[in-house]
Amino acid sequence: MIVAVTSGKGGTGKTLISTSLALSLEKPVLFIDADVEEPNAFLFLKPKIEKREFIYLPKPIVDDTKCKGCGKCAEVCQYNAIAVVKGQVLIFHELCHSCGACSIACPYQAIFEVDVEKGIIESGTVENIKFWQGKLTVGESSPTPLVKALKKKIPKDEIDTIIDTSPGTSCPVVEAVHGADFALLVTEPTPFGLHDLDLAVRMCDELRVKKGVLINRAGKGDELIEEYCEKRDIPVLDKIPLKREIAESYSKGETLAEEHKDKFQNLWEKIKKLVKIK
Repeated sequence: MIVAVTSGKGGTGKTLISTSLALSLEKPVLFIDADVEEPNAFLFLKPKIEKREFIYLPKPIVDDTKCKGCGKCAEVCQYNAIAVVKGQVLIFHELCHSCGACSIACPYQAIFEVDVEKGIIESGTVENIKFWQGKLTVGESSPTPLVKALKKKIPKDEIDTIIDTSPGTSCPVVEAVHGADFALLVTEPTPFGLHDLDLAVRMCDELRVKKGVLINRAGKGDELIEEYCEKRDIPVLDKIPLKREIAESYSKGETLAEEHKDKFQNLWEKIKKLVKIK
């Protein structure tokens, strides 16, 4: 089973929930930190990193001795990464998605590709957890290729997987949630939390991924989220109360696994029933 722990906004406690869930399961589990722009699950899991892989993507380069400035490359680029000004080809690598269309379309074979480092993915272990995380190279845009590289590490039908996504509903989150068996939507009982929860729900609907909600920092305003979920027929699987001691332990890099182990094991069983896995 692949469970993506996600949220429409940042700061809902998504990483705290995903790491606590992973540490509570008394069986081997694969944990993937897909928030490659700002990975922080390692602060809670504290894995021993054993392996690193560099991820490269091809980027176009123009051979000025062959280029005629015809503009065919700019015409086929769907991401506006190429402009032709007075016969001079300008390539904006920050916008390039490495699709290769420009090199194929060039009638003079004036565009070739070179590999550029996109980031690294790292693996390690801690207790019964196999851990993977990605780190996007500083200055690089479009973290989605790194998320794809991480998801390729998921063995089919061999081990339960928890994916900790980045916040929001942008491309890297869509890639992380796509193909999952279930999306655990972590939210908070505030108007902002409700607004962005709705975005996450709509994303899951588009991806046809089953979903359930966990309310973090619960205790005041819960009815705001509960009424929404009732209207949309979305199960509220659990609540984490708003307590100072939880915030203090979180700031020290501690999870909820020790004190609330049974709670997270029950949460996992609820997810299994919704996915209909025996």
